[in-house]
Amino acid sequence: MSELLRGELQAVGEPLVVLARLLGSAILGAVVAWIYQRTRPASDSSSSLAVTLVLLSILIAMVTQVIGDNVARAFSLVGALSIVRFRTVVRDTVDTAFVIFAVAVGMAAGASHASVALSGIAVAGVAAWFMSRREARQPGAVTYLLQVRVGLGHDVDSLLAVALAAHVRSRRLVAMTTAKQGMALEAVYRTELESEQSAAEVVKALNRIEGVQSVSLNRETSEG
Repeated sequence: MSELLRGELQAVGEPLVVLARLLGSAILGAVVAWIYQRTRPASDSSSSLAVTLVLLSILIAMVTQVIGDNVARAFSLVGALSIVRFRTVVRDTVDTAFVIFAVAVGMAAGASHASVALSGIAVAGVAAWFMSRREARQPGAVTYLLQVRVGLGHDVDSLLAVALAAHVRSRRLVAMTTAKQGMALEAVYRTELESEQSAAEVVKALNRIEGVQSVSLNRETSEG
């Protein structure tokens, strides 16, 4: 009789534990999103990424509970999720770090390691705040609008990624249109360069890329 009662209590309690973990992951994910919005400049932060961080924490907590200690189930889930393809590219390495931050918090919440999640949020939050303050004290960069036209069939961001990473402090895609009656793609980025002298280097580097048809770089603002 006692075994039966124990089993009934466990059956009732388990859904409540799962719900508590998911609610906890949602709250912690919201904290991660708040840290992201508070430590990123308004021009660089993305409201859609903030929402993604919350949802990602919940989903990772779900996956962690589904896997549990079952290795076979873990491999099955990896195989199932590998068929998912996302076309949106995270263009800022800091944004990528926050995505990993949300994943780690979700895993900790799903595995009932609240101390790990809270400690991680505290340490990472302080580090993000400190680095954002340090970045704010640095001299302002020169801001330009970069317009690049590439032939149809090329992945614009992948084609330009290496050259932009070498010469541009930061960039954000603000427009993507077709040109030449649909035979080319035209991308417009808001970019920050280290100095005005970097402008010529950016144009030269992009013009040397096969597939790039034209490059236009126009100064937007001047700071510092």
